[in-house]
Amino acid sequence: MTAFRAMLGRELRLALRGGGDVLTLVLFFIITGAIVAFAVGPDSVLLARIAPGMVWVAAFLAMLLGLDRLFRPDHEDGALILLRQAELPLSAAIAAKVMVHWLVSALPLILASPLLALQLAMDGETFWRMVASLLVGTPALAAFGAVGAAVTVSIRGGGLIAPILIAPLSIPVLIFGVGSITASQSSAALLFLAALSLMAVSLAPFAAALAISSAED
Repeated sequence: MTAFRAMLGRELRLALRGGGDVLTLVLFFIITGAIVAFAVGPDSVLLARIAPGMVWVAAFLAMLLGLDRLFRPDHEDGALILLRQAELPLSAAIAAKVMVHWLVSALPLILASPLLALQLAMDGETFWRMVASLLVGTPALAAFGAVGAAVTVSIRGGGLIAPILIAPLSIPVLIFGVGSITASQSSAALLFLAALSLMAVSLAPFAAALAISSAED
């Protein structure tokens, strides 16, 4: 547990060192909503109808921006080799990376979501369902992103390939994410979304560790 906490602290310090990256993600998230609002025009009914889908698409695209920094710096400076030989299992180290990735790429988006809700003419009830949906579903996106980044870590231009790999995995998350905001049975969609996140977060560190071990060998 001490080694895991140390790994968490290391990853958090490295992530916060590039504070501008977090601001870039938030601005991208908000600007995406602004572009949609300008494109659709002043039709608040139409905006409110498409808002849940746009929120999830914006969150998915914003979280993709940070994928290349998840493993590539450690691969380039040799830290991944040291992590494989450390006392802490590689899967546990990757779990720490996934947690920090969510903290610096998803949590800021959720905190900035009120601005997007205003741009997309959301009512109060829809807004709170959106917040709950993002809180429950974005861990799955972070976990899938870690697997994609691990598979492509040793490939030149892997930062462009990883989004293509994880997009099919993320489709169910987007479907249930939007459904948990709009569907009449939103609580059922939210439960399915929670199940997806639990499964992804549980399995992704082992899948990513296997991919990294294969790439390094």
